[in-house]
Amino acid sequence: MARRERVVRMSVEQPLWRALTGYRVLTMVYAVLLAVFGKDNFGRERFERPWVAFAYLAFLAVWTLATLPKVRSAASCTKRFLGADLVVALTGIMLTPLADVHSQTFDGPTLPSIWTAGAVLAFAIKGGWRWAAFASTFVAAANIIQRGDPSRDTFHNVLLVWVASIAIGYVVEVARASERTLARALEIEAATRERERLARDIHDSVLQVLAMVQRRGAAIGGEAAELGRMAGEQEVALRTLVSSGLVPPTRVSEDAAEGAVVRTFDAEEGFGDEATPCDLRALLAPHAGSRTSLAEPGAPVLLPAEAARELAAAVSAALDNVRVHAGAGAQAWILVEDEPGEVVVTVRDDGPGIPEGRLAQAEGEGRMGVALSIRGRLRDLGGTAEVISVPGQGTEVELKVPKAPKVSRGKAGSAR
Repeated sequence: MARRERVVRMSVEQPLWRALTGYRVLTMVYAVLLAVFGKDNFGRERFERPWVAFAYLAFLAVWTLATLPKVRSAASCTKRFLGADLVVALTGIMLTPLADVHSQTFDGPTLPSIWTAGAVLAFAIKGGWRWAAFASTFVAAANIIQRGDPSRDTFHNVLLVWVASIAIGYVVEVARASERTLARALEIEAATRERERLARDIHDSVLQVLAMVQRRGAAIGGEAAELGRMAGEQEVALRTLVSSGLVPPTRVSEDAAEGAVVRTFDAEEGFGDEATPCDLRALLAPHAGSRTSLAEPGAPVLLPAEAARELAAAVSAALDNVRVHAGAGAQAWILVEDEPGEVVVTVRDDGPGIPEGRLAQAEGEGRMGVALSIRGRLRDLGGTAEVISVPGQGTEVELKVPKAPKVSRGKAGSAR
């Protein structure tokens, strides 16, 4: 079935890039006009070496206009460009005493004037407050060196640029985090609406039929009773799946300037993409039934797709062992824990337990269900599988997988 994708973009950052583009052009024009018509404090021409000033300003004008595409988005504004742009600004500051000897005596503007702030703001929008502090520190040092004997106004202007750029960088970081949070909220809202719609449709059809089959089978007895029991288990599993609230992870635009992205699909997305993290809860939900309880976190439990499938297969193998060795009437519990560095899944039953030495004996007899289907899978993922059993008190299988497992290409065998 073809998938139609609907994309909603939210960006507070993109208008900042557009504002920066306009700021660079306007301040470039201002720097040129200031050099052409400006006078010093005594009404004299500013420059003793006007050719130095106008050569630099001509280059500044060409640089500003030629690099406008570079400041349109975070993707186009590369680190190399930011470095070159900062060098242009610092060069203009350091050339000011060469063009205007009196600039060290009087607090006049530098050659690039307030255009320099645009170079610092680009760092702030691109990388946040830390990048802004890095760039503004260089600009501050260049201004102090250029002045020779800096005055209080010089320190005031330098500090103003430094604080303002860091503040803007911090605001950009907060805006990005807010966009991701809003995208996640919208995605959860959309998933909730879809889940409610599915729940209504399923309740009005499939669940009612399964409940009726269960009641009729129990009333008739015999083989019909077994069919009714199976229908009851499927009803519980389906209710669990519908009400579990599985929400896929938020997708964020690769271009940070385009903001956070929410994608919804008309067709169900599978787990075939190995590069996309997979929610382990979606793979374990079908195991829930009348004799198997599933306890899971309220948030997605994300693992690489292949690792999630292998872990789910190990859980399935453990449940197979419960059905085979603990009896059809045994109760099983699955507990999923999402730890900071690993995912822990515990499968416990209330069966008779495993006699001491029985697992080693079974492995020696060639029955490799636990050794391959459970421990082998976890070993390939870089995890561990521990079986704890006390005769008469049931069995507990604890499966641990690191968040970034190294998945082997080999596949483990199936449980027997």
